[in-house]
Amino acid sequence: MAEDTETTEEETASDDTEAPAEETETEETDDTEHDGADETDEDAAPDEELLYGVPVHHAFGQTVIFADAESYLDLFGELISDGFQQVVDLCGADYANHVRNDLPASVIPERFEVVVNLISHARRERIRVRCQVAEGASIPSLFDMFPGTEAMEREAFDMFGIEFTDHPDLSRILMPEEWNGFPLRKDFDMGRIPVQFKGAPGQS
Repeated sequence: MAEDTETTEEETASDDTEAPAEETETEETDDTEHDGADETDEDAAPDEELLYGVPVHHAFGQTVIFADAESYLDLFGELISDGFQQVVDLCGADYANHVRNDLPASVIPERFEVVVNLISHARRERIRVRCQVAEGASIPSLFDMFPGTEAMEREAFDMFGIEFTDHPDLSRILMPEEWNGFPLRKDFDMGRIPVQFKGAPGQS
């Protein structure tokens, strides 16, 4: 009986001694896995390409840069200095209920977007500027830098309701002044103009 008691005590002591070693191994494994996850996250975040200090990507052979309303005018000042001295086109876009997957990770999508296309005749290059505009927000007018944008900005206002601050005459240009709503917004109801054809019933 004495031998059995000693054997049992030795086994118990052996189990107690080995248990902390197992816990240590588990902790080391957890730390190793955690460190590996951190390394994976860091590797999965590539550096974003910038041009003129803003995000850039290339689409259909054209350079596209993404501005924000705060740096909008400063960016165009840099573009003018770099030879892009003519605005070819300026328009608005409504992305309501549209899943955005065409923006750099650092650009926060908004409902509206103002798109400006410029050209450098000396360099024979074009560049496109895209700026997100939240519903109810405004964006600075380019009129002082590019007077030819006066009518383009009025059209973007008329069709989408995008407001341009410091515009000399931000009024409707296509629709009547008394028109309610903005026809190119996604939530604008489809209209119908009744057309009366010759020979229709009730017509002489």
